Amino acid sequence: MRPLGKTRRGTGTVRTAQARRAGRTAAAGAACAAALAVLTAVPAQAEESGRPGGHAPAWAPKDTGTPTVRFRGLAAVDRDTAWVAGTQGTVLRTTDGGANWRNVSPPGAADLQFRDVEAFDARRAVVLAIGEGEASRVYRTDDGGATWTESFRNTDARAFYDCMTFFDRRHGLAMSDPVDGRFRILSTSDGGRSWTVLPDAGMPSALPGEAGFAASGQCLVSAGSRDVWLATGGAARARVLHSADRGLTWTVTDAPIPAGDPARGVFALAFRDRAHGLAVGGDYRAGQPSPSAAATTGDAGRTWRPAGTPPPAYRSGVAWLPHSRTAALAVGPTGTDLTTDAGRTWRTLDTGSYDTVDCTPDRGCWAAGEQGRVARLER
Repeated sequence: MRPLGKTRRGTGTVRTAQARRAGRTAAAGAACAAALAVLTAVPAQAEESGRPGGHAPAWAPKDTGTPTVRFRGLAAVDRDTAWVAGTQGTVLRTTDGGANWRNVSPPGAADLQFRDVEAFDARRAVVLAIGEGEASRVYRTDDGGATWTESFRNTDARAFYDCMTFFDRRHGLAMSDPVDGRFRILSTSDGGRSWTVLPDAGMPSALPGEAGFAASGQCLVSAGSRDVWLATGGAARARVLHSADRGLTWTVTDAPIPAGDPARGVFALAFRDRAHGLAVGGDYRAGQPSPSAAATTGDAGRTWRPAGTPPPAYRSGVAWLPHSRTAALAVGPTGTDLTTDAGRTWRTLDTGSYDTVDCTPDRGCWAAGEQGRVARLER
């Protein structure tokens, strides 16, 4: 009779465990729904005007009219205003939530690949073109893209600029793949109107084959007035570099994301403050596994922990949801994932292809990618 008793107790334990798992699954689903509901909440005035609500939040595609362009650069200003930058020297801007897009591409830039855009508002923005030598350039506009000024053209054939970030409307940095064995940092203190290469004495040596990925404009990110992080790949180890003095001196830490191949590493970073950050990446080649495509830090990048349940595949962009300490979105060619526990676990929300994502304080969240794809999270 004792074995039967053990069986009954064992069955009870199994059922209890199953109930716990079911409860955790339901709780995770509820948390996902709640996080997105907050993000896409319809303002009271919209409800009063009769605007329908109550639908599940999802990406709502916005027709850009550019099916041959891939947008890896995205700057969301608010729910109404966003800038995208991509191939064929293309820069678009919307000020009505994506209903209409204005082509504001710099003249003579059709042969350039814009991979990053940083916008201060609907009129002022800075775009970065990537490539070897003079293909790497920076342009700035102060009139919504009606006119542009080329503020930097790389003249060093060894340099290849990938990403840029701004601490505020005046101070910003751009990064290049290693030159003479160290990543090169470009600095501006006038909003991108002029740039200076910083000394590299405080930059750690790069690993053989190490570089940044110009995949989403998020391989160089900042938080606050002085902290900045740089994501790397292509070497034996994926790493994240951190500077607390606007790029003058750096520390470096290994990240638990697939490496050991030119196609693998950390592709994007996001910090909600100077301590708490997310890293995503993997192997960008189609069909290649990326079993550990996300990691988290709670100490400004001094240490990184792999996600317990990472996204199911390579991800190239990541962004914290506004006004949340625990929710964030990650995007890539095979889908969009949401975390509601600060990056420890991720759940797939959508299987559409996006390369980059950005969210705004007024709960606007945008994504952009191949075939002219731009979308805003709506319900």
